[in-house]
Amino acid sequence: MLFTVDIGNSHTVSGLFKDGILLKDWRVKSERDRTADELAIRYNLLFTMAELDHKNVSSFIISSVVPTLEKSWLEYAKKYHDLGCPPISVNHLTKTPINIKIQNPAEIGADRIVNAVAAYDQIKDNLIVIDFGTAITFDCVSKERNYLGGTIHPGIGISLDALAGRTAKLPRIEIDTPPKEKIGRTTASAIHSGMLYGFGGLIDRMVSVLSKEISPGQKRVQTIATGGMAGLITPFTSTIDQVDPYLTLKGLALIHAENCCS
Repeated sequence: MLFTVDIGNSHTVSGLFKDGILLKDWRVKSERDRTADELAIRYNLLFTMAELDHKNVSSFIISSVVPTLEKSWLEYAKKYHDLGCPPISVNHLTKTPINIKIQNPAEIGADRIVNAVAAYDQIKDNLIVIDFGTAITFDCVSKERNYLGGTIHPGIGISLDALAGRTAKLPRIEIDTPPKEKIGRTTASAIHSGMLYGFGGLIDRMVSVLSKEISPGQKRVQTIATGGMAGLITPFTSTIDQVDPYLTLKGLALIHAENCCS
């Protein structure tokens, strides 16, 4: 089995693949002080709960934006799994099906490379990947397989935290359900509507702007969204063509196939 792990600033998403099929996935908080042994305790338990044997893991790949956790995960993979080839940590030098065409490739986050690979594998045309994580990222890929760059925006969660933390009277609210009205008639409903419709508008505007630069003669390129809040925001946009919550894990599996034996 192939163990794929995407380490984000807020959450770590992992999944097990067998013969190209995702068998099980997990989403847990990214706790930056976790050691390799602590990871083993947690994931051996998760494997057991899913009735899977961790001893069957023969391949391992991660993408990480948290260096301390990346080190712990690689140590965990080497120490607790009998791997057929060394564990892979994705970066700009990793062999992938796409070409990174930005000024400083070393700056690009591993998750953005992985998302671009998975999205191109599905769409095979000009595209934009939108990832709703701690930050909202837009990544642009041309039909020639070139990763062109993108944009980065404050995420929904940190925007809500900023409102609550930097203002005296605005509360921290949950926005996991659609607002009943667009015009908020309470402070909480005003924030709720502002976040969902506001971020929906941000998505549509950025897709329009970026599409014109990716392909000037094309009205709008295809889009695919992923990340924890993708499903929540999509109904408030008109430019997200599909949502794939497993996009990053799929991209990791594709990159592993390019770089290592099965």
